Amino acid sequence: MSSSNSNRGLSYKTILKSTAVAGLAAVLLSSGLPARVTGAFAEPVHIDAPQMTGFSTIVKAVSPAVVSVRVESRVQQVSDDTSGFNFDFGPGLDQLPDNSPLKRFFKQFGQDGQDGKKAPGPHADKKPGDKGPLRPVAQGSGFFISEDGYIVTNNHVVSDGSAYVVVMNDGTELPAKLVGTDPRTDLAVLKVEGKDRKFTYVKWADDAKANVGDWVVAVGNPFGLGGTVTAGIISAMGRDINSGPYDDFIQIDAAVNRGNSGGPTFNLNGEVVGINTAIFSPSGGSVGIAFDIPASTAQTVVAELIKSGKIERGWLGVQIQPVSKDIAESLGLAQAQGALVIQPQEDSPGLKAGIKKGDVVTAVNGEPVKDARDLAKRIGALRPGTKTDITIWRDGKSQQLQLTVGTLPPEQKMAAKEDKGQQDQGEQKQTSLDSLGITVGPTDDGKGVAVLSVDPNSAAADAGIKQGDRIAAVNNKDVASGKEITSQLDAAKKEGRSKALFQVETDNGSRFVALPTDKG
Repeated sequence: MSSSNSNRGLSYKTILKSTAVAGLAAVLLSSGLPARVTGAFAEPVHIDAPQMTGFSTIVKAVSPAVVSVRVESRVQQVSDDTSGFNFDFGPGLDQLPDNSPLKRFFKQFGQDGQDGKKAPGPHADKKPGDKGPLRPVAQGSGFFISEDGYIVTNNHVVSDGSAYVVVMNDGTELPAKLVGTDPRTDLAVLKVEGKDRKFTYVKWADDAKANVGDWVVAVGNPFGLGGTVTAGIISAMGRDINSGPYDDFIQIDAAVNRGNSGGPTFNLNGEVVGINTAIFSPSGGSVGIAFDIPASTAQTVVAELIKSGKIERGWLGVQIQPVSKDIAESLGLAQAQGALVIQPQEDSPGLKAGIKKGDVVTAVNGEPVKDARDLAKRIGALRPGTKTDITIWRDGKSQQLQLTVGTLPPEQKMAAKEDKGQQDQGEQKQTSLDSLGITVGPTDDGKGVAVLSVDPNSAAADAGIKQGDRIAAVNNKDVASGKEITSQLDAAKKEGRSKALFQVETDNGSRFVALPTDKG
């Protein structure tokens, strides 16, 4: 038999045996052999890090400082007299068992089950002007920050309350009074009187030292269940969720649900790194995305609330929006940074200092402004009455203004002015700006230009312009016709700009967008 056919004489058993040996070698190789065998492979990643054994030590230490917050409010009852209702349930109430829920219901709301007479009810002693009994209307979480009973929670937890009850982890219930709230950062402070009792409290962490990937532990009162602990990591820093001008949230993936609001998130040292305030959830339950108010923000606000019961912030008084790359190009800015002024408010410090719509605020007291949110935070941090230098970009160059920072009003209400003048629109015609993909025409009040149609595949549509919007200005120049728009497009193009700045007004307010300068 030739050598080429020598394997044909091998038995089936021998082949299986050989295959098994080869398979064993493969297993051994994959499991790691001495260096002389595996030396051709790179070393795997290995980090010598301390191994976590659990969070029980942290939880035992901090749990006495975490509380449930029960919010009560006075519920107005329409009437104590139920005679106007037609309750026909067959047998009389006297035939129902004393422990019947239905019998208790009618007794509570004013109908006696024995003789049909009106029972005194819970409001027999109600005085004129009372709004009804205290009823639980909300619940949340909180935590002690001092041994004498100051508690931090969320503003949205306590905002509808008339009275507050704090439930400690041992079940003790204590009445609390509201010290102060700050809706803009969603923070509130309560105070309980412990009758010489010293409460276990926690301290603030330095969140500047917190990093994405750090372990965190959240403790709170989800769904009214009481002290509940969840763990996760910091998923992101500096999140803006469009809840207000001071958004700077820490994102965590620990399970946070309804009732966790106001509860603390701890680092591994048992320090409060953030306060649970919001979740992202299509279903209403935890999907692993929760947002915390940073400790640095909370610490400053809480200290002021304890001191004065309210927060006074600096106020510039201008509507602003971010500067996109296209907007920066349209204004001749080298970088897309700063805050673009949509409109100064009447009698505001900004208006009095000479700030105009279309200006870009680029610095405050010489410190560069990154974006609109950064400007809001910088001005808000200034004490009212402070003399402040504002750097703006206007007409292609930088200018300096000085103003006195005002006091941010409790509630800002933008009242639209009623236009008393009318303008003859008879000579205005519709204008098609083909390169922009819009057709414009006259407005009813003669102010600006109405957008009559928008090509869905156009630059205008990409910028969010819709039929019914109003173009108020182009390159910070008021426009009242399609012809004036094309004139401003020409002017921007002559200056070498590929974009022009459009001020667009909608039902939701005013904003700026950048569109190509090629005219239609």
